[in-house]
This record gives sequence, C-alpha cells and structure tokens, in this order.
Amino acid sequence: MPHRPSGPGRPGPRTPAHRAAARATAVLAVCSALLVALVATHWHPLLALDSAVSRTTHRWAVRDSGVTHVFRVLTDWVWDPLTMRLLAAGAALWLILRRGAWWPALWLVLTCALAAGVQQVMKAAVGRPRPVWPDPVDSARYAAFPSGHAMTAMVVCGLLLWLLRRRTASTALWGAAVAASVVTVAGVGLTRVWLGVHWPSDVLGGWLLGALMVTAAVAVYEWPRVDGGHRPSRRPE
Repeated sequence: MPHRPSGPGRPGPRTPAHRAAARATAVLAVCSALLVALVATHWHPLLALDSAVSRTTHRWAVRDSGVTHVFRVLTDWVWDPLTMRLLAAGAALWLILRRGAWWPALWLVLTCALAAGVQQVMKAAVGRPRPVWPDPVDSARYAAFPSGHAMTAMVVCGLLLWLLRRRTASTALWGAAVAASVVTVAGVGLTRVWLGVHWPSDVLGGWLLGALMVTAAVAVYEWPRVDGGHRPSRRPE
C-alpha cells in the first residue's frame, strides 16, 4: 500500500550532510565543554603549559618589535572581529542582490550574531583574567576566555567556506578560499598569543567554540524538510 504522507511540519529523512554535521557538533560540544571545565577549575597542567608558551612568545614579541608591529596591524585591522563580521555581512548582501538567496544570507548573519552573543556570555561566565606583563606590547578589553578574535575568524571562515562549497566553486577558487581561511584562522591565534593578550588555551577555546557554532548552523541548515511540509510518498509495494 502507498505510504501516507505525514502531517505538516514533519521533517523528511535525514540527509548524509545533516548526519555528518550533527555528529561533528556532538564531538565539538564535548571537546568544548571539557576545555571550559579545565579552564574554569584552573587545572594546573593546562595553566602551566599556557604560562610556559606565553612567557616564551612574549619574550619574542618584546625582542622583535618589527614583527610585533605587523602582528598588531593584522590583529587590529585585517583579522579584527569587526572586519570579519563586515566580510560576512558583505557576503550576505551579495547573496541577496546577486542570487536572491534570502535564506542563506539570513542564516549567515544570524549565526554570526549568535556566535558574538555566545562569546560574550562565555567570557562573563568563565571570567578568566588576561595575561599581565611588566612590559606589555598590546592591550585588550574584557575577559580572556574564549578568544573573540579566534572564535569570530573560525565562524566567519567556516560558514563562508561551507556556502562556497555548496555552490560548487571552481577548483582554483575553492583552493584559494581554503588557503586564505587557514592563514586567517591560524594567524589570528598566533597574533593573539604573540601580543600577550591571550593564553594559548583561550585561542583553542575560540577555535573549538567557533567550529561548534559552524557545525551546529550547518546541521540547522541541512535539517530534513520537504516542500509543503510532507514526507515524499513511497511507491506502492
């Protein structure tokens, strides 16, 4: 007998993309929660590693003033969270004006806004102090964990890469986008630690939480749905 369609609003069968995003979200949620717990409870091995790495990079930052100046320009202007969010806003505007793709544009903007909110909530909840140096080379506001620069870069780059991949970009464009994203995300983490405004685990936390936001957003985007709110009927058996 033919399968009767389900009622309005019922989801269709889960797609491979949705299953993969959901699994990645679960793994990243566990990893993020573990790191938050270690930071919040002041786990000594993590603090010792943070301190050792930060002391070394701060010595380099004080000694190599030219590199430090370049890193300050990159972190304040090129990879600044505002710059990254403007990039996302520009991509959303392009989707609307050139493709008429309102839903992907709205999805992109809302995810970036939600990530900014999550970032501030996490900073307030954990309340981790930033590194303090007798000879600082830079300064920053708010609490340290997670790194807002690292989290924003991961969210924006991850979302834009996923949208680009969905639209079957050319091999050359895809390769350039991946390379730029890797340099951006890794560069953000390096500059924040080098400039002495974040502990390494702050950057790791930003990366993990940013990746978690991306995979969760993809899972929402790929949520099984069928036009008209019905599952497709099976052929008669």
